[in-house]
Amino acid sequence: MCLHDHTPAALPPTAVPRRGILAGAAALAGISVASLAAQLGNAPAAKAGGNPANASYPGRPASPHPLIIEGGTIVDPKTGDAVADGVLVLEGGKVTAVGTREETRRAVAALAGRARIVDATGRWVLPGLIDVHVHANALSDARAILQGGATSVRSGSSSFYQDVALAALPAWAAGASPRMSPAGLFISPQLGDSLLADPDLAPLAALAGGVTEPTDLAYLTRVNLKRGAQVIKTRANPRAGLPEQDPRELVYNYEQLSAVVKAAGKAGVLCHAYSAEGIDGAVRAGVRSIEHGVFVSEETIARMASQGTYFTPTMDAITSMAGSANPILAARGKEYTPIIKAAVKAAHEAGVTVVAGTDSFGSDVTPIGTEVRLLTEAGLSPLDALRAATVNAAALLGWSDNAGRLVRGSYADAVIVDSDPLSSASALEQIKAVVAQGVLVRNDLP
Repeated sequence: MCLHDHTPAALPPTAVPRRGILAGAAALAGISVASLAAQLGNAPAAKAGGNPANASYPGRPASPHPLIIEGGTIVDPKTGDAVADGVLVLEGGKVTAVGTREETRRAVAALAGRARIVDATGRWVLPGLIDVHVHANALSDARAILQGGATSVRSGSSSFYQDVALAALPAWAAGASPRMSPAGLFISPQLGDSLLADPDLAPLAALAGGVTEPTDLAYLTRVNLKRGAQVIKTRANPRAGLPEQDPRELVYNYEQLSAVVKAAGKAGVLCHAYSAEGIDGAVRAGVRSIEHGVFVSEETIARMASQGTYFTPTMDAITSMAGSANPILAARGKEYTPIIKAAVKAAHEAGVTVVAGTDSFGSDVTPIGTEVRLLTEAGLSPLDALRAATVNAAALLGWSDNAGRLVRGSYADAVIVDSDPLSSASALEQIKAVVAQGVLVRNDLP
């Protein structure tokens, strides 16, 4: 069934104010609007070119105190170079200086008596890590992601636009949430209670067969974009993590996925896909990235390489099923583990850009460092695995100028680890400190 009374060029006029969306997301996350305001403290006013819904807020930005990280080895994932006994200067939410002590001497002197000093001697300093597949629905989820070292994330969808609200927090309260590219609602046949996320979704409740017609898929995509989604998430297959579902069945075919991709436009689409047919249809439809991708064929890998399609294998989410108490999931995990490892290796060798995504859900967060280690176990070098969670991921999000590296003008996001990430596969699982938006949100240093 398809609703024919809404056209691709228009949305219903019942727009929900941004304030209502934020309040609804907060309520569903188990917090009140008042407690959200208390946690945010003095929220900043919108800057020029920022969210117009915040333009009337009377407060002003509270810039984090300057921070200087010194003594550690600063690693550049793009080049693989490292600066021993380096200095990183963070001020105003940006990197203002980075390099040797001599190269940063003036910047450090200018902040004398004003900056907090973090001694990273004997450790390694990296740009904040990027997890390109998370499902964050609450402030507690955001905190758990930050504690794991991911200072930037791409949402894999949320149930009531919580990710859109979380994406707004860094500009108002530095360190309250990772930088986020929100996806809004999952473009899927059955929306369930997510239909209540916005009145504009009410027409879709009349679809007896769910959201399957291209016109309706395009409509739902546009509602997401209107509500603040910066990327669109859809699917080709059911979920592997639910024993009652068969992840090799087809949910959306090439024509249906093409409708989503066309409606998404420049925002791009990430597509949950497991079967060879589903993955191939998604790639031919022009999705930006394939999520999971266990049974990807050699032919499709070649097409991904030529089209520039990214690959997010979510290694931990797939391999961890082998330890499930459910016999069906355990069997899947054991079967899928060698297959996904081979797929990652083949894709990487064919020139497909592999990116790191944990598929973490809620506060059950897999640290991004675990995903990086699993990518090395699939055949990537430590440097290439590091790139999957930094420069490659930044390129996928369109943030290459600001994230994934520690260079002057880039985001003031950093992690400090105990061992050399250029030689150790598990280095990113040994995080000692995390800086997000210039705020030290985790500090396990002595």
